[in-house]
Amino acid sequence: MKAFTSILSIILIFTLNDVSGQQIPFEKDPERNTTVTYEELRSYYQDLLKDEKQTKIMDLGKTDVGKPLQLIVLSKDGDFDPQSIKAKGKAVLFMNNGIHPGEPEGIDASMMFVRDLLKQNKLSSDVVICLIPVYNIAGMLNRGTTRANQNGPNAYGFRGSSQNYDLNRDFIKADTRNAMLFNEVFSIWDPDVFFDTHTSNGADYQHIMTLIATHPDKLHPKLSSYMKERFTKPLYREMDKKGYPMVPYVDSKGETPQSGLVSFLDGPRYSTGYAALHHTIGYMPETHMWKPYKDRVESTYALMEILHENLKREAKHIVKLRQEIKDGLVHQKQFAIRWELDTTKVEQIPFLGFQSGHQTSRVSGQQRLYYDRKKPYSQNIPHYYRYKETLRIDKPKAYIVPQAYEKVIQLLKANRVDMQQLKQDTIIDAEMYYISDYRTSNRPYEGHYPHTDVELEVVKRKQAYFEGDWVIPTNQQAIRYIIETLEPQAPDSFFNWNFFDAVLSQKEYFSAYIFEDYAAEMLEKDKDLKKSFEEAKINDEKLRTSGTAQLQWLYQRSPFYEKTFKLYPIARLVN
Repeated sequence: MKAFTSILSIILIFTLNDVSGQQIPFEKDPERNTTVTYEELRSYYQDLLKDEKQTKIMDLGKTDVGKPLQLIVLSKDGDFDPQSIKAKGKAVLFMNNGIHPGEPEGIDASMMFVRDLLKQNKLSSDVVICLIPVYNIAGMLNRGTTRANQNGPNAYGFRGSSQNYDLNRDFIKADTRNAMLFNEVFSIWDPDVFFDTHTSNGADYQHIMTLIATHPDKLHPKLSSYMKERFTKPLYREMDKKGYPMVPYVDSKGETPQSGLVSFLDGPRYSTGYAALHHTIGYMPETHMWKPYKDRVESTYALMEILHENLKREAKHIVKLRQEIKDGLVHQKQFAIRWELDTTKVEQIPFLGFQSGHQTSRVSGQQRLYYDRKKPYSQNIPHYYRYKETLRIDKPKAYIVPQAYEKVIQLLKANRVDMQQLKQDTIIDAEMYYISDYRTSNRPYEGHYPHTDVELEVVKRKQAYFEGDWVIPTNQQAIRYIIETLEPQAPDSFFNWNFFDAVLSQKEYFSAYIFEDYAAEMLEKDKDLKKSFEEAKINDEKLRTSGTAQLQWLYQRSPFYEKTFKLYPIARLVN
């Protein structure tokens, strides 16, 4: 029986090759444990697509390693103009691979997927596919074995970029050329569905494939419901039929999955969270790192096929729905910008796991977690699937961004935000924020020391702006991106990524021996100030006992104190 199965496998491989016409290294390797190199990847697509009229390879610009970021477009009628494609009402599927090149199954699966779509004539006149063969080219070139928790392939790329950034944390701050190019191309194509391939790293269980779907609380309710019913449920159902039962990405509430899974809240720093700002349904498949590489590639390929077939059925509906939602958001008055896990919303989902326990470590002699693959189980486990809003903000009529903040302007333009420049210098009655409190990470994270827990003081003031400063009206379809980058309290705002840190540093100070006499005169001339001063000392021990603190308190209320200290420079026009 075993010999017959082997012969059958060989026959199937030759049958596939006869249909497809071209193998990739993954298929040629007898152990199926080889992934393609960068050079092989480039050669493969150049050879496969050289005579194809339904494909186009576009160089988007140089990445951080100097190699061009490429986009492969598959269009049945040979139309490769994004505006024309949108005008025809076609749906766009955007696929990204190799953001972490140590997780390469998407790179290999995409090569087979593109080949088979073309050779088997499976392209649809209703769907255009945009595919990045490898996003982190520098990481793919840095080939080796750096993932201790992963079962092959025998060599693969590295997670970090040429500057050692994790590119799946860079979509908002865009410290890399890769991210800036991605912002531009994603916004130009405005995809309806986004698919970003990955490998997991965590608990042990039987599932080969897990899935992160754009969190339902980060999408418009209509799009969220539509995604669940018309896309996510069919993906799970069809993957089960193909022998790849899926579960949500395994992020355990406790030590092991039996404690329950927590739905991943994909913020805009991540690819699917960034896609959500553009009202794009996003999926991030995460194959299990310890399954054979063959199984990981083939399950990724299966999910690609299912998603594509599903989009072909839903193409006209999703294009219409997304446009209705974007048009409606122009008139929406409030937007949520913070969420937290809602532990009251829990469902039971089927899970195929391995029994776990603790045993004595042979290294440390201490207790360590282990999973026993000889003891599989199938049971329902809790899934905490919802988040609740913790902060909503009122949308202003417009924001004003000083032209000095060139990186902010560059990113807004890359995301196709409509903006106009002031024609002359002017004084504007605006609502502005003082940063009254915040916390800053004490360790670097992806090249930054991000802020969190931002608290604001809202003030109305006359603010000078100048010819060339940028006015950003909010009655536009890019409003979600505008809100979540320009509002300081949004978790992945430009403020939290340190774009405005200079305003957090005071520029002018006082010398106590000079200011002392002026402070005394202030108290003598202003009885209300003196009363407030005495009351403040009663309520604040440091102020009561420290002469320096008392001078600082009075300095902050003097005409010398700089009004721009901790003043967030982006104004809100509310009238």
